[in-house]
Amino acid sequence: MKSIRIASGQGFWGDWLEAPKHQVRKGQIDYLMLDYLAEVTMSILAKQHARNPDYGYAKDFVDLMEEILPDIVQKRIKVLANAGGVNPKACGEAVRKVAEKLNLSAHVKIAVVLGDNIHPQLDELFSSGEELLNLDDGREFSSISKQVTSANVYLGADALVEALDEGADVIITGRVADASLVLAPARHEFSWARDDWDKAAAGIVAGHIIECGPQSSGGNFSADWESVPDLWNIGYPIVEMWEDATFSIIKHEGTGGLINEQTVKEQLVY
Repeated sequence: MKSIRIASGQGFWGDWLEAPKHQVRKGQIDYLMLDYLAEVTMSILAKQHARNPDYGYAKDFVDLMEEILPDIVQKRIKVLANAGGVNPKACGEAVRKVAEKLNLSAHVKIAVVLGDNIHPQLDELFSSGEELLNLDDGREFSSISKQVTSANVYLGADALVEALDEGADVIITGRVADASLVLAPARHEFSWARDDWDKAAAGIVAGHIIECGPQSSGGNFSADWESVPDLWNIGYPIVEMWEDATFSIIKHEGTGGLINEQTVKEQLVY
C-alpha cells in the first residue's frame, strides 16, 4: 500500500532555523510543511505591512528557501508553508527571485493561495446583515471596526489540493487551517474524496500532531521530560501516511527527542 512522508519543519515564526534543513537532508521525505502563523504573528505582520506594503510575510522563509531549494529540486520534495502571512504575493515573488538566482526557475513551480484576507470586505459584510458577534459578550463587530487593521479567515485544504493537482512544487499561503498543510498532500496523493470524512479526520489529526514542530517528539512532554534524550538535537516529527488513512509519527534516525504514545497524546490534547 502506498505511503507518503510529510515532515514538520517549523511550528511558529521564530522556530529553530536548522529544523527544516535537517528534515530535508537527514532522511527521506516527500513533503515539507512549515507552520509560521499564530494570531499574534498575524498582528505583527499586519503592522509591518502597514509600514511597508512590500512586507508582511515571514522573511526568514525566503532565506531558508535559498538554502534548501537545490535539495528540494534534487529530491523532488514539495513544500507547503503559510509563510505568506498577510502578504502571500510578495512572499511568492521573493521565492521566485530566489529560484531565478539559483538558476532553478525551470524546475520549480510556485503557487500562491489567496482569499483569507477579508478586511476589504468588512463593510460589505456588515451591510449585508452579518454582525460578527463577539463570542464572549455578544457585542457587534461594528463597535470596534474602525480600530481593526487586519481581518483574516482560515482557509481549508481545497486550494492547496488544487495547487498540488496543477503541479505546484512550493505552495505559499496566508491564513489557512494549520492541519490543512498535512491534509492537502494526503488528499492529493491518494485521491481522497473531499467528503470522505473519516479520511479527512485522520489527515486533520495527523496535521495537529505535527503542526507545532517538535512538541509531539518530546518538546512538550510534561509527564516525564527528563527522560527525553538529546533535547538539544531534537528530531522534528514526520507523518508517514498510508492510503487507507492510517499513519505513524516518526522522526529521522540519529536525532534527539522522543516519540511514544504519551508524547503524541499530549500534543493531540494540546
